[in-house]
Amino acid sequence: MTDPALADSASAAGPSAAPLILVVDDEPPIQRLLAAVLVDNGFRTVQANSGKKAFTFASTYSPALILLDLGLPDLDGVEITRRLRQWYLPPIVVISARGRETDKIEALDAGANDYLTKPFAVGELLARLRVWLRQPPDCGGDSASALEVGDLRVDLSRRLVFVEQREVHLTLTEYKLFVTLMRNAGRVVTHRQLLEEAWGPAYSNETQYLRVYMARLRQKLEKNSVRPQYLLNEPGVGYRLRAP
Repeated sequence: MTDPALADSASAAGPSAAPLILVVDDEPPIQRLLAAVLVDNGFRTVQANSGKKAFTFASTYSPALILLDLGLPDLDGVEITRRLRQWYLPPIVVISARGRETDKIEALDAGANDYLTKPFAVGELLARLRVWLRQPPDCGGDSASALEVGDLRVDLSRRLVFVEQREVHLTLTEYKLFVTLMRNAGRVVTHRQLLEEAWGPAYSNETQYLRVYMARLRQKLEKNSVRPQYLLNEPGVGYRLRAP
């Protein structure tokens, strides 16, 4: 299947108002089945048969949801999920022949929202898609639409971060860490809590990840990253966002 044919499916599958689903699977029969089912149920589709095309089409078309098979020829689906989660926010639903509990945990920890094992019932797939597409962009549990601490501000509804009214771009992981600290402003947040919020329980002891990402946050948010005003280290315990 050539790239032009894949691209054409996004515009030919239905009205522009319908949600666009990116289907990532290297098996043509599965691609055809999913495309037919999704179009019949009011979705548009674009299809990729490799990890490289998944990244390209996710960036080009900004799909409302990604259906992702784990067994792709060029890159494992778990790694694709992990990389996508650096910048892609909408739901990722894994559909895979791998049915072991460890496979499901690995995919979910990497950032997948849901996991269906092949063969799956079409009705169940559609029901799960509808559930995830009904979810608001931010499901952190806050009733407030924004968080503010001094010159720092987070617009939760749009996932935007501002410093002195200047918008600052954060990756998804940086955003998760920063929002966790903002929600706990003035309190120490442990290494374990920050790691689990950003990467999941499987990474609760990977403190080196945290050091790298906190350094990046300071470079982006602090006037002087060497002498931070807001993002403070509590040695051996965690980090604290200083409240004025």
